[in-house]
Amino acid sequence: MSSRYLLRRVVQAAITLALIVLLNFVLFRMMPGSPDRILARNMPEAAREQVLARWELDRPLIPDQLIAYLGATLKGDLGDSYKFRGQTVADVIGSRIGPTVLLFGLAEVLAIILGLALGAWSGWRRGGAADRIGNGLSLIFYSMPYFVIAMPLIIIFASTTHWFPTSGFSTMGAVYSTPLDQVWDIGSHLVLPLVAVTTGLVGGYSILMRASIIETRAEDYVTTARAKGLSDGRILRSHAFPNALLPTVSLVAISLAYVIGGAIALEEVFAWPGIGTLTVDALSARDYPVLQGIFLLLSVAVVVANLIADLIYSFLDPRVRV
Repeated sequence: MSSRYLLRRVVQAAITLALIVLLNFVLFRMMPGSPDRILARNMPEAAREQVLARWELDRPLIPDQLIAYLGATLKGDLGDSYKFRGQTVADVIGSRIGPTVLLFGLAEVLAIILGLALGAWSGWRRGGAADRIGNGLSLIFYSMPYFVIAMPLIIIFASTTHWFPTSGFSTMGAVYSTPLDQVWDIGSHLVLPLVAVTTGLVGGYSILMRASIIETRAEDYVTTARAKGLSDGRILRSHAFPNALLPTVSLVAISLAYVIGGAIALEEVFAWPGIGTLTVDALSARDYPVLQGIFLLLSVAVVVANLIADLIYSFLDPRVRV
């Protein structure tokens, strides 16, 4: 990888992040409602002025509040929550990010493994029964939102059979005798939302891998491998699959934004205490600092993921290193 290519990608990511920070400031101040009304409702005038001064809402929006916001953001200070009084935005988000990373991180790993395997198997046997079944299931899963997949899972495996809990991260008020009991309890609550997210993600990876495998089947190196007498399984594993992986690298980064968008609805369905439910709570309370923090965190995650995808892609395909 050339230093010029690396520098160009890093600069592009930095410019994108700078624009996101500015948009983050403007966007939430264009929303209906006013932070001072939330903070100083039913207060005497003197107390109201103290509260506005404490939150720097008595200063002009531009440039005073903008400059203060940019300076604090560069220092990593996201401010204090309006709803969760006495807690910083970083603490509030930090307490919720773990469950979201656990659920959607694990779902991404499973979906990538299953989706790529299913797509490769279907594409290599194009037109056969395996292809028709695999591609049909992939299209169905890809078109279904997470909460639609979650509903039948809850009805069948939680409400009817009582195999798994219906919602939550763990059993409320539970006392665990050993760490293993706690892991088991959290794992039982994780199963249904994990299946819902994984199922929703598998379709996209499978469809793209199938198309890539079909395209690589016509390449000369595959024909040469067949002429050498290599088995279909070895040709798929050693020749077709590695070359078909290139388009999926970008999809993994792009799907991060899609996963985050679906987190809100899914976490609400399962009452999963993650970033999604925190977003809903902050919206209801018009907690602008928390909303800004969430937006900034998710935006940075998407930009960084795309930057990593570009760098990985450059290693896999030297043609892009220009």
